[in-house]
Amino acid sequence: MALYDRIGIGYDTTRQADPYLLSRLLYHLAPHLDARYLDVGCGTGNYTIAMREAGVRIYGVDLSATMLGRARDKSRAVAWLNSNVLALPFYDASFAGAIMTFVHHHLNEPVAGFREIWRVLAPRGRFVLLNGSLEQFRHYWLLEYFPLAMEQAFAPYARVETDDALEAAGFSINATEPYEVADDLKDWFLYCGKHKPERYLDPRVRAGISAFACAEDQDEIARGVERLAEDIRSGRIASVMRQYAWEGGDYMLTVATR
Repeated sequence: MALYDRIGIGYDTTRQADPYLLSRLLYHLAPHLDARYLDVGCGTGNYTIAMREAGVRIYGVDLSATMLGRARDKSRAVAWLNSNVLALPFYDASFAGAIMTFVHHHLNEPVAGFREIWRVLAPRGRFVLLNGSLEQFRHYWLLEYFPLAMEQAFAPYARVETDDALEAAGFSINATEPYEVADDLKDWFLYCGKHKPERYLDPRVRAGISAFACAEDQDEIARGVERLAEDIRSGRIASVMRQYAWEGGDYMLTVATR
C-alpha cells in the first residue's frame, strides 16, 4: 500500500467521479434511503462522496491512510475507516450493498477479499464492481508502447478473473455491462487516453495511474512515452489505434448478489 500512500498526495489532480459511471453504479446498486452501503477500496473518496451527495448512506474503507486523509479533508459526511478488505471491521450482514471501483487487481487474495465482502452484506445484498477483463485489456493500444508495464498490470487478471473470484467467494453474477471509454471521461484511469493519447505524455496523468506509477521498468515507460510522442507528431498513432480497435468495451460493470 506504500504505492497509494505515495500517489495519493496528488491523486485528485487527475481523478474524480465520472458522472456517467456514477449513474451506472447507482443504477446497479439500486440503493434504499434507509439502508447502509459500503465503498471498498474507496481511495480519496471520489465516488463515495458523490454517492453520499446522491443520498446514499455510504461508508468508505481503504488501506491507505494517505488516501483516507484526502477523503476526510473533502467530506465529513462519510464515515471513513482505515482497514484491510481481508478483515473488515463490521458485523455479519451489516450492509445492504457495496461497490468497488478499480480495486480487484490490487488484492493479493481476491477470493478471500470478496468472501469478506460477502460476509458483511445482507442476504440478497448487491455488490457492484467497476473493473475490466483480461480479454478487454488485450485490446488496449497501450500494449504497443508499454508492453511490460501492461503485462505487469494485467497479471492479476491472468491469475483469476473477477467473475471467477466472485463465484468462488459465494456470489452469484446477476449482470455485466461493458463500458467504452468516452471522450468526456472525467476520471483519468488507465485507458483514459484511448481517444486522447496525448494525455499519457503528461507525467501528472501517469502519476495517478497505478500501472505507470508502479511499473517495475520505468525506463520502458520513458521510452514508450518518447515513441508515443513521435507517433502522435507523425500521425502513426491513428493506425496503431485502428489495429487494436474492437467492440467488446474497455471496462466492465459487474453486478453480483450474496
